Amino acid sequence: MQEFDIPILKKAYDLYKRFYDLRNKVPKHDRYAIFLKCDNCLLEVIEGILCASQLSKNEKLPALKEANSSLNLFKFFIRLMKDIKTINLKDYTIIEAHSDEIGRMLGGWIKSTQS
Repeated sequence: MQEFDIPILKKAYDLYKRFYDLRNKVPKHDRYAIFLKCDNCLLEVIEGILCASQLSKNEKLPALKEANSSLNLFKFFIRLMKDIKTINLKDYTIIEAHSDEIGRMLGGWIKSTQS
């Protein structure tokens, strides 16, 4: 399918795979709380990107803004996971770098859709 060839979708897909690999490193009591919240936020980002890719230019903006909001929540909760030592600094740095890149791509897409 052509919509899976979108670079931002590939980046989000790869980020999810990398994040999911952390699942077994996260303590069980955090796995069903903050990890699950992050997991859901990231899935919402992927869903928003995928939906926006299939909409007309006029309809894309709400889906993109929702994906951006979910990405910001994901970044906040990832930082919290680092601060409470649910994930280590190395894993946080990698996840944060990928989510920042997706954020820049998403911001560019939003900007181009608004003009």
